[in-house]
Amino acid sequence: MKLNQNWKIQHFDNGEVSDLTIAAPDYIDHFWMTAKVPGDVHSTLIDKKLIENPFFGHNDLKSKWVSEKTWWYRSEFAYSKQDLMENERLELTFEGLDTFATIYLNGVEMGSTENMFIPHTFDVTREVVEGKNIIAVKFEPVSEHLKEKEKNYWAGFGKDRIWARKAQSHFGWDWGPQILTVGIWKDVRLEKRKIAKIDSVFARTLSIEKNKAIVQIDVDTKAFTRNKDLQVEMTLTDGNQQYVKIEKVERHYTSFVVDMDNPKLWWTHDLGTPHLYELKVRLVCDEEEIDSHTSDIGIRTIEVKQRDEDGNARFTFALNGVEMFAKGANWIPIDSFIGPTPDLRYSQLLNQAKEAHMNMMRVWGGGIYEREIFYKECNRLGILVWQDFMFACALYPDYNKNYMNNVREEIEVTIKTLRNHPCIAIWCGNNENDWLYEVEYSAGNINTPFYGEKIYHELIPGLLEELDTSRLYWPSSPFGGNDHDSEEVGDRHNWQVWHGNVEPRKFGENLGQNYSVEGVSFKNYKKDHTKFSSEFGMHASANRYTLENNLPEGTFYWGSDEMSYRNKDYHHQKGILLMEGYTGIPSNIEEYMNYSMLTQAEGLKYGIEHYRRNKPMTSGALVWQLNDCWPGTSWSMIDYYLLPKASFYYAKKFFHPLLLSIDHDAGKDLNVWVVNDQVETYDDTLELKITTFKGEEIVSKSLSVEVGENVSNKVATFTEEELLQGYSAKDVFISLTSKQDKAQRDISYLRDYKDLSLPGCEIQVEVNQENQTVTVRTDLFARMVKLEIPAEKISFSDNYFDLVPGESKMIQIGHLENEKVNLEEVTVSALNSKE
Repeated sequence: MKLNQNWKIQHFDNGEVSDLTIAAPDYIDHFWMTAKVPGDVHSTLIDKKLIENPFFGHNDLKSKWVSEKTWWYRSEFAYSKQDLMENERLELTFEGLDTFATIYLNGVEMGSTENMFIPHTFDVTREVVEGKNIIAVKFEPVSEHLKEKEKNYWAGFGKDRIWARKAQSHFGWDWGPQILTVGIWKDVRLEKRKIAKIDSVFARTLSIEKNKAIVQIDVDTKAFTRNKDLQVEMTLTDGNQQYVKIEKVERHYTSFVVDMDNPKLWWTHDLGTPHLYELKVRLVCDEEEIDSHTSDIGIRTIEVKQRDEDGNARFTFALNGVEMFAKGANWIPIDSFIGPTPDLRYSQLLNQAKEAHMNMMRVWGGGIYEREIFYKECNRLGILVWQDFMFACALYPDYNKNYMNNVREEIEVTIKTLRNHPCIAIWCGNNENDWLYEVEYSAGNINTPFYGEKIYHELIPGLLEELDTSRLYWPSSPFGGNDHDSEEVGDRHNWQVWHGNVEPRKFGENLGQNYSVEGVSFKNYKKDHTKFSSEFGMHASANRYTLENNLPEGTFYWGSDEMSYRNKDYHHQKGILLMEGYTGIPSNIEEYMNYSMLTQAEGLKYGIEHYRRNKPMTSGALVWQLNDCWPGTSWSMIDYYLLPKASFYYAKKFFHPLLLSIDHDAGKDLNVWVVNDQVETYDDTLELKITTFKGEEIVSKSLSVEVGENVSNKVATFTEEELLQGYSAKDVFISLTSKQDKAQRDISYLRDYKDLSLPGCEIQVEVNQENQTVTVRTDLFARMVKLEIPAEKISFSDNYFDLVPGESKMIQIGHLENEKVNLEEVTVSALNSKE
């Protein structure tokens, strides 16, 4: 039974009272505050209005005291021991404790934990009493627990975190606040066990050939009673198709091999259907079921091709033998307060990712191994997962035996927990540790050994050899080449754009940084011929509603301290330089929101179109980052209130399986490209038009194209002169359209936004409340038409789009929770709207 009810919490100063006093069954906790489980202390205090919302203004500073106290959770449950047979036992499991906890049952200390990421199980058969039972859990402050630990070596974003197996981003990052949560953040349950239990199940596809698949299913058991004959019954079901096998357990283990005819394969949503089979495993003793396991599995193979037929370096995922371009984003923790976040939020965000044609998420190594709902949704939606282990931007104490034992258990549990999910495409040892250590060591900023190396290069690969060889293990991200961030081998994090890193470099050289308009410009993406870009991006403002609801009155203006506090990357100048190069420097809050969003959207478009045109030598582009954990300014494409930024709507076009794009730089020839990620040939007629912003057509060209499956082709080249016909490049736009509506139209420009001569346009708006639509028209070209409604979770069929003179566009308005939207509050504007 779940034990998520009847919890209360209270805090004490460290050492204020005896642990045994508070853990005692007769301790009176009547006046403690009630708390939700799963949850955390901060969320409870917010609900009780005992602290102000830490996301508003500077309120996170007011709640620092929370992490400095000792917190106790207490709960009671009733149990009748008459229900417990002689050969049965009871297990108390905490799926997630954050982080340094001691557990008591009826005053008996059951044990201590120091890992947020894994479940903790205790045999409580003897400690459970008839009737009322009391659970007490003490959480120590992180700082108190780690105050004597050695920390005199490199770690970004705080040194306590290197010893704490806790979400590293809780200690603050360059996109989120420091909020050290504490509490029971996952389910608590009491389970009755008899004779034995299923310890783990591992289902994997060994091969797929023609119309057959071979699937192996391994089952590990754990026996509590000796000399009992155990059997495992396996059932694999898909509608009317069913495979049933029974095997005897030998030395706690058994295995099944299933030959499947005409299997329905699991694909990413862009390549096919993410089909799932139901797997049921029953553990049987003397014809009685004593344990069971049910999960969905996918029949699929996944590999990463690191060389092509000619021996050239590649980093290409192949799903069921089909090479694919990975299109997606990096995923950070869904909230600063993960425990109480509803499953629905995961579903909503991942559905948005699919809507933008993303087929891969990277679970970044400074957060958490995500909740089960995340992987189930990725399975269902057909989205692959690049899975980091939780080590990021620091050295970790791999010389300490206790720490390594803790990590070993974490890695083993994580592999067993996640390996059945068909969405998991790759295991990765850490985020940026190998690269940054070498960079900082070469610069003389580090003089210690590479602490943590034993984790990524010995411990993890060793455990994977035992537990999962069905996927590639990649030691770090980025990794490979002469400089782990090399474009020549492996994956790369392109932080030349935004951070101004001077590339290329080689092992032993300093990593220079160029803080200038040219140094951070997104035009540098075109210099990058990486094999796989697993991190890259740039900031954009959150939406107006998100900012206004989290800034104190009178502070919503460009240059305010409160606006600055929204941005946790203290190098604010980078964003200004990026805008200066493309839009010009904003002078007010409206321009800041617009300019930053346009720069991010156009910059990602510029980079991703380049990466996709370089297919197959470049085989992936994962934007940093999809989501936000709080309402701030960051690299995210969707802000904290699940309101997409301009880049999200651009992504619906630049991640589309059929991409029409223009490759052009000022004064150079214009190249027309078609990228076809589909597994069928693309035949079409394209129309290329050059039109003035006032609507006068200058040139129209018809292009017949036939592009083979899964390739990128340049289909035409023109000079600026033949397209402009004497007109100024500042006065025109380019449209590239599929005459058969097979691909989305691309609108491009011959010059940057700041250099265009956009006339003032007048936008007409027609609102239909009943149909939940807004129709927009314009007299002259309208740049970045923006619809806003002051509410969260609003969805638009399109937004932040360009509107051609003489055309109208109907926008369907929705809500992520299917609520009716009040369209009376809609506002529509464009960058060049008349005042």
